[in-house]
Amino acid sequence: SWSVLSGEGDPARSTTAMEQATNMLVDDELKIVKLFTPAFSKSEKDPGYIKSYPPGVRENGGQYTHAATWFVIALAEMGRTDEAYRCFSMLNPVNHASDEAAAEHYRVEPYVVAADIYAGEGKGGRGGWTWYTGSAGWLYRAAVEGILGIERRGKEITFRPKLPGHWDGYAATLKMFGGEIKVRVIRDKKTKSISLEVDGSKKKSASFEPKAGDKTEVVVRIPA
Repeated sequence: SWSVLSGEGDPARSTTAMEQATNMLVDDELKIVKLFTPAFSKSEKDPGYIKSYPPGVRENGGQYTHAATWFVIALAEMGRTDEAYRCFSMLNPVNHASDEAAAEHYRVEPYVVAADIYAGEGKGGRGGWTWYTGSAGWLYRAAVEGILGIERRGKEITFRPKLPGHWDGYAATLKMFGGEIKVRVIRDKKTKSISLEVDGSKKKSASFEPKAGDKTEVVVRIPA
């Protein structure tokens, strides 16, 4: 993931790595993204404390949610938007408690992000630590920056939507700088690249600096 996010990786090798990670670590049945596979169980050399966890638990081959969120952002950055959304949906805790049976299996709160989810036999899909994980902030960034494509750098807002194919667009309201920014993202067959309109005025780039206290309407057009 970080070979993509850093911009320093060889594109061909990054693509190969991400494809292999998708094939080997994304578990559709358990709805998790594993840290690695197979888990440490028996080995000639001791890998350290990680082996003290049972196979498939926490860092030892389970989902370590920090790394999984970086994977989502990297997929979006590569333009693999459907894969990014599919994996994001796996990380969304609500989707692990869609009915009574799923909630009983997950066994932790479905309204907070779990730091880890088990992959071991018999307990696969069960949530681990909750509430005090920094991965919650990263999952928020995966949604807002990685998929919706709303990025703030200083006083400037940049729009780079990376939406899944089944989305026609979205609407959002941003409250910042003492004002309100109403955003509409639209797929447009006539648009070849991202275009930005602020209060009806076309911009040369996909970024603008809102004025403090203003109410602003923004339209972002992306290729259909």
